[in-house]
Amino acid sequence: MYGGDEVSAIVIDLGSHTCKAGYAGEDAPKAVFPSVVGAIDQMDIDDSANAERNSGSAIDSKNNVDSNKGKGKRKLYVGTQSLGFRRDHMEVLSPLKDGVVVDWDIVDSIWDHAFRECLLIDPKEHPMLLAEPSSNTQQQRERTAELIFEKYNVPALFLAKNAVLTSFALGRATSLVVDCGGGSTTVAPVHDGYVLQKGVTTSPIGGEFLTNCLMKSLESKGITIKPRYSFKRKENRPGEFQIVDLDFPNTTESYRLYCQRVIASDIKECVCRAPDTPYDAVEVLMVFNAWPLLYISCDCGGSSNTGFAVDVGDVESAYSNIPMTPYELPDGQVIEIGADRFKTPDVLFNPSLVQTIPGMENFAENIPFRGLPQMVIDSINKCDVDIRRELFSSILLAGGTASMQQLKERLEKDLLEESPQAARVKVVSSGNATERRFSVWIGGSILASLGSFQQMWFSKSDEAHGLLNLTVIKFMFCIVASSVAKAVDKIEIIVTPSDKFVPKQSSSYAFWWLTHGIVKALQAIYGIR
Repeated sequence: MYGGDEVSAIVIDLGSHTCKAGYAGEDAPKAVFPSVVGAIDQMDIDDSANAERNSGSAIDSKNNVDSNKGKGKRKLYVGTQSLGFRRDHMEVLSPLKDGVVVDWDIVDSIWDHAFRECLLIDPKEHPMLLAEPSSNTQQQRERTAELIFEKYNVPALFLAKNAVLTSFALGRATSLVVDCGGGSTTVAPVHDGYVLQKGVTTSPIGGEFLTNCLMKSLESKGITIKPRYSFKRKENRPGEFQIVDLDFPNTTESYRLYCQRVIASDIKECVCRAPDTPYDAVEVLMVFNAWPLLYISCDCGGSSNTGFAVDVGDVESAYSNIPMTPYELPDGQVIEIGADRFKTPDVLFNPSLVQTIPGMENFAENIPFRGLPQMVIDSINKCDVDIRRELFSSILLAGGTASMQQLKERLEKDLLEESPQAARVKVVSSGNATERRFSVWIGGSILASLGSFQQMWFSKSDEAHGLLNLTVIKFMFCIVASSVAKAVDKIEIIVTPSDKFVPKQSSSYAFWWLTHGIVKALQAIYGIR
């Protein structure tokens, strides 16, 4: 049995954009690297290796992970350094699709890189707390536990929902968590440390989708983002450089897009901000007496409403008075970004704006009509009436996209306009950008370092007995114990298991005894240790 602060637990949060790993009890993860990998088929490995030797730029083999599982043999390259080196025929693959793991070989390679190359630990010596999506399935949980126990022989494991960990990171037991991640945006209600599944809503519009919108907008204006591998700087005179284009015909399309998205993501983080008011192109055109060129119908939540589809050129001319912000690309080109600074983030609030972005029309059919404020209200309305007021007053904004300027203020403003008058809307987010970005991991770090949590771990024997649900059972009993502890908060004495009366130190003391007794009862019922 693990206890106290002596447990050196490892916390891992595998997100759709980045993987975060580190030690429980610390303020930030030790390792942060992309949750995608480079993959080269076995038939192309020999040619790629020869090219690396000829260029004298071969990457240390410790950064490479061989994977001979699946349909064919392939070599996987994990980590920022390995992905930053261009290789012929290397595809960039993600293990996740719509938040669900679709390639466990890649997940295995990512975990292995985190353990052995980043944290430099032996996994069998540390208990693991893994963050999982709020809507994760039982099958995914069982596969995760099987891989962790069978491959890495960890002594103990705990799986915790992302929304619960975010809520704990901000010191709340009940809240509505708005997680603006890389692959999607998820709104999940948390009540007394438990996710209310009926209220979980998800949108495919996340940080990566906004990055794609910005890239397409820039391309429509003739701005091309050159990947870093596609050019080199040649010094003509001291302090004067010339850009020389390089040609690599065997570079895959997925790797080129990955490199471009890295640059576009930095542009988005540096210059974009949520507008104070909706980016309404029609309203602006009417103000400037510019009539739209097309007139279309728009299906809005089952009712047919009419709307305007305007010409992009008219929209941009109407917004020409927006101050331009310069940004220098890696090749030295300085671009000016105006309306796109506000239009791109506003897609979160008004997904129909995707139709006005050249090159994104094909995505408009799959984009939900609901914006972020409506997702929040719909999620709260799916919960019991008794807790809706508390959820409205404790809306937690987290995730990498949540660091965008003015996003919190815009969300709170829109919710105040659309929510019931009796609701006291309050949107809360950490003032630290690092804490917003790593809120899930920080919540796991706090949880795994608590002495009262150490009874919650489950071992390989639990998994072997088919008791993976024991994590949920233990956590629910922990919640029940917490509620009972609140009830005895006014009692002057409490009873210990040895039937001795002792002065009440705090409700946490009662909480510990209650949790201890419940877990012991569970162990007796299931015959586990």
